[in-house]
Amino acid sequence: MATRIVSLDERKKIPAHVAIIMDGNGRWAQAQGKGRVAGHKAGVDSVRAVVTGARKAGVKALTLFAFSSENWQRPEQEVSVLMDLFMYVLTKEVKRLHKHNIRFRVIGDLSRFSNKLQKSIKKSEQLTSENDGLVLSIAANYGGRWDIVNAAKSLAKKVKNNEISFDDINEKLLHDQTCLADLPALDLLIRTGGDYRVSNFLLWQAAYTEFYFTDTLWPDFDEEQFDKAINVFDQRERRFGKTGEQVKQCEE
Repeated sequence: MATRIVSLDERKKIPAHVAIIMDGNGRWAQAQGKGRVAGHKAGVDSVRAVVTGARKAGVKALTLFAFSSENWQRPEQEVSVLMDLFMYVLTKEVKRLHKHNIRFRVIGDLSRFSNKLQKSIKKSEQLTSENDGLVLSIAANYGGRWDIVNAAKSLAKKVKNNEISFDDINEKLLHDQTCLADLPALDLLIRTGGDYRVSNFLLWQAAYTEFYFTDTLWPDFDEEQFDKAINVFDQRERRFGKTGEQVKQCEE
């Protein structure tokens, strides 16, 4: 069934927090008769497009999966180019984000990155730290399991230091130790490129997330495609364990 396109004014539900698995760069490049690296470079334009789309739609937080902890297994040249692109974004694109009142941050285990890259990340985060518009989080050397393990270690340390007791531990305390704890709950997870999996991304945060999968390869995912995903979200019924009848009663 085709998705009914509605205007911003008609929408009843806007996702507060959207995450995207940006997949398909390599396949896009191969289809163009180019090397995989060209796909990653072309994907930067799609990042600009979804940031613009998120701002227009009123999304409060946008989290992009740029580099997973498993991506180190990719060819050395491809990893090197990805790191160079990351540096480019940090030195060029962040200034543009700052002009639009966007707060920029990077989540993940940054210890494996070069000192130069780590310093650039810190500088970019500090530049935009006072901005109160859209929060753009880039997941780099990130894994959902890593995030949960880190949170568990943090709670274990608090128990050891007698800051909390073992019996104090609950879902909220664990959630508060995860990377995106200060942001709105994740409402919508988009994956481009035609695969139907979450690839170890935001496992804890995705418990009640709506999923949107598209065959569109990431470099072809533009503002119109993003708007289509928001439209689909708007037409979903989110029950959170309740019945459809209960949800409708609450909305009346």
